[in-house]
Amino acid sequence: MLIRYDAKVRLLVVTKGHPYDRAAFCALFDSLKGIIWTHVEQPAAAQLIACGGGQDHDLILFYDVPGIQFRTPNPPDLIEPDEGFKAGFRALLASGKPLLFLHHAIAGWPLWDEYAEAIGARFFYQPGRYKGRAHPDSGYLFPVTYRAEPVGAHPVTQGLEDGFELTDELYLFELLEEVVPLLRAKADFDPARFHSARNALAARMWASDGWTPPRGTDLIGWAKVSGRSPTVTLQCGNDGATFANPAFRKLLRNALDWLLSPAAREWAAGAPAQV
Repeated sequence: MLIRYDAKVRLLVVTKGHPYDRAAFCALFDSLKGIIWTHVEQPAAAQLIACGGGQDHDLILFYDVPGIQFRTPNPPDLIEPDEGFKAGFRALLASGKPLLFLHHAIAGWPLWDEYAEAIGARFFYQPGRYKGRAHPDSGYLFPVTYRAEPVGAHPVTQGLEDGFELTDELYLFELLEEVVPLLRAKADFDPARFHSARNALAARMWASDGWTPPRGTDLIGWAKVSGRSPTVTLQCGNDGATFANPAFRKLLRNALDWLLSPAAREWAAGAPAQV
């Protein structure tokens, strides 16, 4: 795949809703050659998408947790997106806009099933429902050192065929939709190792009592067609050490390059319409 690094790709990066190492995160995107990135925080990003502003960018990366107002130690307020954002997001999918969802973005808009459907999964901060089925709150484990191993051959994992080591955060959650597997974590996903997100929001970090989730997926990277859009989701990306990891940087660069490629557009356009 030939990428012209002198080209000026317009990348919209959406954040806010969860703490992160801002300096290391910005350094990661500043390091991407040929990409002009625009950083917009929530709720301004939702307003931008509602007004059609997302169409002004070549692709969009989500690293946000919209639709949740944390009130620890009280339960969070869950907020449904307004009709303007829903229409704007659906328009992105209908137009084939490439999208990348990174780490805690999997938890976004917990009251809107179409958003989780576009991603293929949801991290539940509280017990919730998806398409009528009840789900327990999801789990987390960090810091944990594991080996990330590609699934088959794909441009997103090109050059990483032997796998690589990360010290990052793992989530315990289920896939909700069919996806194309790209990357698995060689780690033990026994629920007994993980901690309850609901307990964490009650100011009880590292607590798992009263929590009986199913065994989670070991998939930490996947692709999916959503509407007519090619999408990639990477579950890793918790902190500055990961942002600076050369293998993670290559993985992210590969994902962005593939999403922008004619092959990804043709793959998405040829798949049955979704969402």
